[in-house]
Amino acid sequence: MQIPKDSKKFSELLNAVSTKLGVPPETLRQDIQNGKFDRALAAMKPQDAATFQQVLNHPQLLDQIMNSKQAKALYEKLSQS
Repeated sequence: MQIPKDSKKFSELLNAVSTKLGVPPETLRQDIQNGKFDRALAAMKPQDAATFQQVLNHPQLLDQIMNSKQAKALYEKLSQS
């Protein structure tokens, strides 16, 4: 996944998630870019990690989520500088 380095909004989101998971922002950014989620999964509550893993294991569900109005709106918001 390609992440815009200069996106202020994405950086704010990344910092918030990083704080919640206890993972440094740059490490989290690199993991996301490399498609690695082990570190994030380990830091999540078991139920949240199971839900996230379920989405990752079912491409149709992921497509459905990514094509939702909410996901598109979030993407637009994050991709604006």
